Amino acid sequence: NVKKAKNEDTIVSILTKERLEVLYRFYGARHPVVTTGFKVDFEIEKDSIQFLPKLRNVIHLGFPWLKEINRLTIWQNFITLLYDHLKDVEIPGSFYFDILEHSANIWQYQNPMRTAIESYLSILEHEGRLHEPDNCFICSKPLEDSVSLIRAYLPAHPKCVIAREYRLELIKQLMETKKSILLDDNDVEGLWLTLLEGM
Repeated sequence: NVKKAKNEDTIVSILTKERLEVLYRFYGARHPVVTTGFKVDFEIEKDSIQFLPKLRNVIHLGFPWLKEINRLTIWQNFITLLYDHLKDVEIPGSFYFDILEHSANIWQYQNPMRTAIESYLSILEHEGRLHEPDNCFICSKPLEDSVSLIRAYLPAHPKCVIAREYRLELIKQLMETKKSILLDDNDVEGLWLTLLEGM
């Protein structure tokens, strides 16, 4: 995440394998651009006077798909969602770094919404929040042939919520395998729009 501070300075949040670093970055004409979703190598300069450590010597480590605006936009949206989810966690563990590294490496090979959905399902499972689509989250009664998914992919009867409807068997397989191969692009887009509501 990149937030404006005074003048052109910024406060930058960077997810590393060990922790979520929050660093101060001074503006300068020779400084490379730091943008949400970019992978960077960097150094931290600690100064007891400053309220935050400084971000120094930034090198952008690019991905081959960064020039494809659609893929980049979906990536930045996914990163923003993950930042909002983790921003109050100083040491989230290496799982989140590893899932982003894996996602970035395969981002160019399929519809990026599919990769985001599959990664999100792995995050839900890791956090113990992946609910099997057996019973409705609203009324607790068993689901039948179709299911709707609300925020955090909580399953519900289509009549109990205002949300897109999916075939139950497809959603069960998606949640078991964390693979979206059996879903058509319309279903994938619907799941992506639900993910955009927040992690």
